[in-house]
Amino acid sequence: MKKNLKHIILSLLFIPGTVLLMVPEQSYGQLPRENAADSLYESLGLSGKLEFEIFRRAIEGMGEYEFGKTNLLTIIDYTQASHEKRMFIIDLENEKLLYNTLVAHGKNSGVHYAEDFSNKNRSLMSSPGFYTTAETYFGKHGYSLKLDGLEKGINDHARDRLIVIHGADYVSEDFILKYDRIGRSWGCPALPLHLTEEVINMIKEGSCLYIHTDDEFYLRHSSQP
Repeated sequence: MKKNLKHIILSLLFIPGTVLLMVPEQSYGQLPRENAADSLYESLGLSGKLEFEIFRRAIEGMGEYEFGKTNLLTIIDYTQASHEKRMFIIDLENEKLLYNTLVAHGKNSGVHYAEDFSNKNRSLMSSPGFYTTAETYFGKHGYSLKLDGLEKGINDHARDRLIVIHGADYVSEDFILKYDRIGRSWGCPALPLHLTEEVINMIKEGSCLYIHTDDEFYLRHSSQP
């Protein structure tokens, strides 16, 4: 994807193993990598919503893979409770937080928090790590988005497990008012019904999804920094 620097004041250039800041030519490469991530984090207004270390991990991990859409990054923070808006969709080119919304976790991963994870079929658990978004389809939950897990042994069975993004009526403020949490899926990151179509159409076909957890097994076995 070619980028016109006249229209991009600040964006991220991803090279395997590195994250560099793209700025006008006269200052290109002058800022340390961590300063670049910190600058973008502040620009997005993520303080108090998403921890910087989670954002940094997502940014650096994204650089380890090839994505068809390098301008978008979706982060799900499963260290937050389910009644919190823990899904973040970021426009990296324009430095904009496009969506910050509710998202469900798997039924067997926990009640208020996602605490247990699995890559196994029929586990009804969420799987953490890096994914690439794939094709859309219409299934029993309506318009849905398939996901391909990129981390072997952690989420690479996602497609076979039918771990997809779809809408659900139990992902809503009304459900929270009633139960002090949102409902749970069979492992899918389910979204509020009114946002499902527009979110799927935005991130489908080759963008990065990072699902974060502080689960020790994941952090120990993930290939990412």
